[in-house]
Amino acid sequence: MRSAFHHQLETLTQELGAMCAMAGEAIGLATEALLKADLVLAERVIAGQADIVAVNTGAEETAFALLALQAPVATDLRAVVSAIGIAADAQRMGGLAVHVADIARMRHPHTAVPDDVRRHIAEMGGVAEQLAGGAREVLLAQDPRGAAQIRRDDDAMDELHHQLLTALMDPGWRHGVAAAVDVTLLGRFYERFADHAVQIARRVIFQATGR
Repeated sequence: MRSAFHHQLETLTQELGAMCAMAGEAIGLATEALLKADLVLAERVIAGQADIVAVNTGAEETAFALLALQAPVATDLRAVVSAIGIAADAQRMGGLAVHVADIARMRHPHTAVPDDVRRHIAEMGGVAEQLAGGAREVLLAQDPRGAAQIRRDDDAMDELHHQLLTALMDPGWRHGVAAAVDVTLLGRFYERFADHAVQIARRVIFQATGR
């Protein structure tokens, strides 16, 4: 019975890793769609969210079945409970990528990102994709030390978000209110994406250490 339990738990972990990878790919494509005003890419990201939701549904069903049928305790219980939270975080990351793609679609054929802040958005997209990849790696490796590093890497996103807001508040901003609203929302979406990656890292630490 315990062998079967751990096999199911390993399968569950692989599914969660796949969700992190899917979210990372989605935010990368959404950023590209945003910067290139690419409607096809934007629609691809939006449609792809259904796949993340489907994996999340399966992961939740597996986790609840393990809780109900195996009555895990201690480390095993932490692993299952953490898995439920990680699945939710990864799905939200995918949802935030969809929000970015929605703005790209809404402004098509024009770009939603003025030249003044293109660098900030491009870098935020890169950091978000990197954090999703890092979350996947520490999750699959069950690496609490690597997870702690992800929490520190989030500082780069916070700094970029601060720079973006500074650019928006510059008296020389000449792109109008609509562009300012778009960029403000985009900054928030990327920041929240990173926050969920950090939360996954925290759950990995809790799973491994109980803290």
